[in-house]
Amino acid sequence: METIKIRYRRSLRRKNFSPHTIKNYMHRIHMFTLWLPVPLDHATRQEIGSYVDHLLQKKLSPKTITCHLQTIRLFYEYLIDEEGMALENPVRKISIRLPKPLPRHLKEGEVEKFLSVIKDPRDRAMFLLMLRSGLRVEEVARLRVDAVEYRKRQVFVACGKGAKDRVVYVSDDARLALEAYLQKRSSKKKEMFLVQKGPLTGTPISVRGIQKRIEHYARKSGLPVSCHRLRHTFATDLLNADADLATIQDLLGHERITTTQRYCHVANLKVQRDYYKAMEKVLQRTQGKDDDRKRPWTTARRRASLHLVESAEERSHGWGERAKKS
Repeated sequence: METIKIRYRRSLRRKNFSPHTIKNYMHRIHMFTLWLPVPLDHATRQEIGSYVDHLLQKKLSPKTITCHLQTIRLFYEYLIDEEGMALENPVRKISIRLPKPLPRHLKEGEVEKFLSVIKDPRDRAMFLLMLRSGLRVEEVARLRVDAVEYRKRQVFVACGKGAKDRVVYVSDDARLALEAYLQKRSSKKKEMFLVQKGPLTGTPISVRGIQKRIEHYARKSGLPVSCHRLRHTFATDLLNADADLATIQDLLGHERITTTQRYCHVANLKVQRDYYKAMEKVLQRTQGKDDDRKRPWTTARRRASLHLVESAEERSHGWGERAKKS
C-alpha cells in the first residue's frame, strides 16, 4: 500500500498539482486507508457510506466531507487507470448534499474599521492585496517580489488555483502599502512576505501564518474577517461598481462563470440600483402609454364639444332666420 501511495504522489506531481493540494490529498487518503476495514480493492459503496457516517460523527462539515469523497474518488480512478486494478470505483455517484450559503462580504464601514487596526506594513500589504486585487491566501504566501510591476500597477500570479497563471491589478492604497513594506524590509529574498519574529525569521510566511495574522486582527477589530471574506469583498465591491461579470471572473481566476455568479446574490447595492433604474424606465413607458391613451380621448371629447357648440350655434342661427321670415 505504501508503495502505491508513493507512486500516486508522483502522479500528482506530474499533473502539476500544488504542494499544498498534494499534502491535503495524501492526508485524506491516509485517513481513509487507516479506517478502511477491508483491502482497497474490496471496498464497496457500503464501506464508503460507512466512512461518510464516520466523518459525520467526527463533526466534519458537509463541504469537508465532500473534499474527502472527491479525493478518494480520484485515488480509485488512479488505481483503475494507472495501477491496472480490475475494480469499479466505489465512490462513483456518491455525494453528500451541500448547503449553499451566500458568500459573505465586509461592508464599507467594516473595511475601514478592519484596516484601521492594522499597523504592521507587511500585514497591511498582504491583506490589501486580497481586498483590492482578489488574491487567494495561497497566492499571497507564494508571491515573489519580481511578480509586481509598479509602473503598470499589476501583479503576475503564477500557478494559481488549477495551476493557472493570471494578471491582477493593484489599487493606489495597495501599491503604497507594498512600497512601504519593501522600504522597511531589509532581506533580499525573492519571496515577498517573510516571517518577522521567532526562529523562522526571514523565511517565507506560510498560509497558516497569514491566517493567524488575520485571526489576530479579527479579534482586535471585533469583525468576522477571514482571508476568503476579503476576496468576497473584492468581488462584491467590483460588482457594485458596475464591473462586468466576465471581468470579475478573470480577476478572481474562476474557471466557471457560475462560480462568479454567486456574488450576484450578495451585491445588494447593484441589485437595488439596477432595480430602480429599470423600474424608472418601466414607469416612463407605462405612463407614456397612459398619456397617449388620454390624449386621443381628450381630443375626441374636445372635438365632440366643439361639434356640439357649432351645432347649437347653427340651430340658433336657423331659428333666428325663421323668426325674421315669419
